[in-house]
Order: sequence, then C-alpha cells, then structure tokens
Amino acid sequence: MRQAVEIIERALAQGGRACVTCSFQAEDVALVHLLRGRADVLFLETGYHFPEVLAYRDQIAALFGIKVVNLQAPSPTLHPDTPAECCHQRKVEPLMAGLKDYNVWFTGLRREQSPSRANLQPEEQHRFPNGLALHKVSPLFDWTWVEVHSYLAANDIPELPLYAQGYTSIGCAPCTAKPDPGEHERSGRWGGRKLECGLHTVTVKES
Repeated sequence: MRQAVEIIERALAQGGRACVTCSFQAEDVALVHLLRGRADVLFLETGYHFPEVLAYRDQIAALFGIKVVNLQAPSPTLHPDTPAECCHQRKVEPLMAGLKDYNVWFTGLRREQSPSRANLQPEEQHRFPNGLALHKVSPLFDWTWVEVHSYLAANDIPELPLYAQGYTSIGCAPCTAKPDPGEHERSGRWGGRKLECGLHTVTVKES
C-alpha cells in the first residue's frame, strides 16, 4: 500500500484539479478511500447498471461522505447489441466531456485484471481524440485481487454484493457474465467479444 500512497502524493503534488473514475468495483472503492476526498469522484451512468451497483454507489457515498458526479450521455440511442458503438456513446463520450476541467485522472486499473492491462504503468500522459491531455494515474497497478479485497476488509468497507454471486468484473448488466473457472477477471465481459469498453483504449499514450 505504501507505493500506492506515494504514487498518489506525487501526482497530487503536480497541482491542478484531480478526479477519479469509479465504477464502484472493489479496486475503485479502495482507491477512492485512499484518496480521502482529494479528487472528485466520477461515475458513468449508462442506464444499464445492475440495481445492486446503484444501491452500492449510494451506500459508499454516504459511508465516505462524498459527492458522486454522475456522467451520462444526453440522449443515448444505442443498445448493447452493438457493444462497441454503445460503449462509445454511453461511456467514452460522457467521460471526455466530464474530464475536460481536470488535469489529473486517477483510475483503479490493475495489471492482473486482463491481458489487455498486463503492461499498465502507474503514471502515463494520455491524449483523447478531442485533444484533451491528462496525467493518468493508476496507483493500484500492481495490486492483486486478494490485496484489493484485503484492503476493504481491513478498513471495514463493505463489498459490492455481486462479488458473492461469482462476478469478478462488473459493468452494464446486459454485457456482464460470471467468468468461467480459471479465466481472468474480465473474461465475463461482452460475451468474450472484447475486453475493453473504450475508456482506456480511446486515448493515445504520450509517455
């Protein structure tokens, strides 16, 4: 945990406004707790979340005493039958709009989550297609699943109930399934058609 705290302090010392995107999965909640209110909490409201996720979001916000900023597409029209386009409209576009006033973007990404994240670096400079450039920081980049859940337990933070049902990576309900035994955490997303929604692949890494 010490390394994660050092990464957070170094990023915040650069100045500017900071935010953390939080899906209210375990690693995101751990990161929000570590940040202790020093970054705005952004939640992407897609309209397709599990009811348990929305209830848990409100529970954690009350427990931590934080305000959650819900980002939502103004008039979403696409359906999960077209996952790439739907994710772009319901997640990527609202995120780009929501991040425009920030300099530092914290994420709960971890290398262990999937092959697409295996080379994740704790700090990177990213640029979105609309020209927005941000310092992207992933303090929990090398944490394991066990370490994340141990952190929540040690700090008496309740977990999202869907984990107890066998889910290991939780997004929109129509596109989320339980992983097969022995598969990586994100293998149950989008029926195996892809591993990323686009939030972390639409940018160009500059450093």
